Formats: sequence, structure tokens, C-alpha cells
Amino acid sequence: MPLLTLGFFCLQLDRGNIANAITDSFMEDVGISQFQFNVGQQLLSLGIVLFEIPSNMILYKVGPGKWLTLQLFLFGSVSTFQAFQKNYASFLATRFLLGVTESGYIPGGLWTLSTWYTRKETAKRVMVFFFGNQLGQASAKLIAYGILHMKGVAGYPGWFWLFVIMGAFTMASGVILGFCLPDAFHNPHSWFFPRRNVFTARELHILQTRVMLDDPNKERKRQHIGLASFKKAFSNWRIWVHIFITLGNNGPFRGFDTYGPTIIRSFGFPSLTSNALAAVGLFLQVPMSFAFSWVSDRFNKRGETTIVAIGMHMFGYILNRIFTKINNRGIRYFGVVWTQIFASFPHPLNITWMSLTCNDSEERSLAMAMIIMSANIAAIYGAQLFQEDDKPRYRRAFDSNIRILAFALVLAAVSRPSA
Repeated sequence: MPLLTLGFFCLQLDRGNIANAITDSFMEDVGISQFQFNVGQQLLSLGIVLFEIPSNMILYKVGPGKWLTLQLFLFGSVSTFQAFQKNYASFLATRFLLGVTESGYIPGGLWTLSTWYTRKETAKRVMVFFFGNQLGQASAKLIAYGILHMKGVAGYPGWFWLFVIMGAFTMASGVILGFCLPDAFHNPHSWFFPRRNVFTARELHILQTRVMLDDPNKERKRQHIGLASFKKAFSNWRIWVHIFITLGNNGPFRGFDTYGPTIIRSFGFPSLTSNALAAVGLFLQVPMSFAFSWVSDRFNKRGETTIVAIGMHMFGYILNRIFTKINNRGIRYFGVVWTQIFASFPHPLNITWMSLTCNDSEERSLAMAMIIMSANIAAIYGAQLFQEDDKPRYRRAFDSNIRILAFALVLAAVSRPSA
């Protein structure tokens, strides 16, 4: 559990540090416009979407211990080499490659969790896994505040050191996974130590027995995902309900998170201070997400908690839209913090809700890939919601976000009795 969470933390650092880089004249140094920057963000998501299912199939074949470890090395390397981009073409290439190398890690991690824990334990573990994402979002802002002070060291801009240091940390974390992350019950060894058991025989028996008693389907070991599994997953209408909820919930926050530090800077705060202030709501979301997860688990209210979380997310954009008519930066900053608190965790709540509708490991694996793909498809349109001609108030963007979240909220509410 901690190992997968560490990997997700690194993924979010490498994916999201670009939001901090743009407060340090990144666009001007590379020579790109805001529209071109948004296109790069779309290419990152496109790379993830195109390779999500193939990546998940490779994981299913070779095991998470090898594949997830390799992924950390790959996207850590790409993240590091982002520091050397000089123009629009290199910006697009590195964003697309980052998406390709990151593809599959999230659904792969979710599927791996599902093989080690019972269904009743799923919600908390999924939320702990996404804690890596949430902590990465928040920590990236504070880490950037410190690293961007290195501007001028060795003649490089602050954003150069941001990419180099965070990418190197990801590759170092890949070494940790390589030493410690086991593949599965039937192969409880790490990649770097193939002859060392991560668990004792007694521990492994206890872990395996409790999971198999909960879901006997998990005992079957499959070397690949066949056509029948694809048909089952793609014909399950309940999975599609959750995919469309994801499409509605996840797009709005993609642009908001990317431009969060820039929006805060437009309130009158200094550039580096804006990065630190952008971390506040993201840190506050962590205890809130665990509270929602506890309610979901304790009272078995999967749909209800998802609906309330989406509603609170939408209310954040309503506040931000209202506050565009106000010049008080404290009030406007409150709107940003509220949105950050409630924006991220409706997604893992929805994933947990969806996972309970799957009938076996193969269907669950594909469903995880499909819903993460839908999150990244949402990020493709979300990347273009915040346009240069709409800044600094971004009234049009907030109006669009409210409408999109309303769609997700209605869909979740209508589907709750049957999903």
C-alpha cells in the first residue's frame, strides 16, 4: 500500500509541476502562448488515453512488481529531461512522452490493490492510494516554492531545477519499488530480489485466505485478458454510468489546478507566494477525503458520498464565479481553497462505487483502465477551459465548469438507486 501510494505521489509531482513552472516565466522562456501550453496539456492526456489499456495488459502479463517499477523509471526520466526543452516542438514531445510513460500506472495500482484486499476494505485503500495523488498535488506547490528560489543557479531558470529535482526523486523512488513491491500471492517477490519472499509463508496464507473467501474469483490466475473479458466489461452499462460521471467531474478541475497558482497571483500575491498559497486547499482536502471515505465504508453509502462530494465541488465554482465581481483578495482566495478541498476525491469515491459492480478480476482490471482513461479524456477538454482571452477573472471558464459539474451531479443522483 505505501509503495503504490509513493508511486502515485511521484506521478502527480511530475505531472503537475508544470503548473508551478508557469509562474516562473516558463511560457516566455520556451516561447509558447497559453493556447499552445493548453495543447501540450491535452497531448499529455492523449498519450495516457492511447496507451492506458495496452499498459494495463502488459501489467497483467508481467506483474505489477516489474511493470510499475519500470514505469517510475520511465516517467521520472522524461520528467527530468523536460528541463532541457527550448521550443514548442520539444514542449509537445515531452508532454506526450510523459503521458505515454505514465499511462496505466493508476489503473494498474488500483487493480493491484483489489487483488490484496477484500471488497469491504476497498474504499479506504483506494482513498489511501489517492492520498498519494492529493499529497503530490499539495506538496508540489510547497516544494516548488523552495526550488524556484534556485533561479539563476548555474545560469538556469528556477523551472529547470524544478523538473530536474522532481524527476530525479521519481527515479530514486523507482529503486525502492524495485526492491520491495511484490507481484502477487502466487509470486510474492520483488523485481530486484526474485528469490526473497516479501512475506513469510504464514503471512501469505493469511493474506490469501481472507481475500479468496471474500471473492473466490481472485484465486484464478490469468496470463492475459481475452476477448470475452473485453465484451463483458464494455457491455456492462453500470461501468459506463461511472465513466460519464468521471467525464463530468474531472475535466473542470484539470484547468483550475493548472492555473491555480496563476489565478492566486492575479489576486495581487507575489509569484512564489502564490505557489505556497495554492497548497493550502490541497492539504485540507486530505482529512476531508478520509472523512468521506470513512462514511462511505462505515455506512456502505457509496453513491450518496459521491453525490455530495460532486455537489461540493460544483459549489466551489459557483463561489469563484460570484467572487469575480469582488476585488477583496481574501474572499476570492477562499473560493479557490474551497474548490481545491472538494475537487479531487469525488473521483476515487466514484471508482470505489464502480468497482463493486464488477464480477471478476479481468472485468475489474479493464473497468479500472476505462475509468482512468475517461478521467484523462476529461482532462483533454479540461485543459482548454481556461483561455487567455478570459483571464484574469476567468468568468467563462467558471460558467462552463458549473454546467459540466451539474451534468455529473444529475447523472450520479439518477443512477444511484440502480448502480
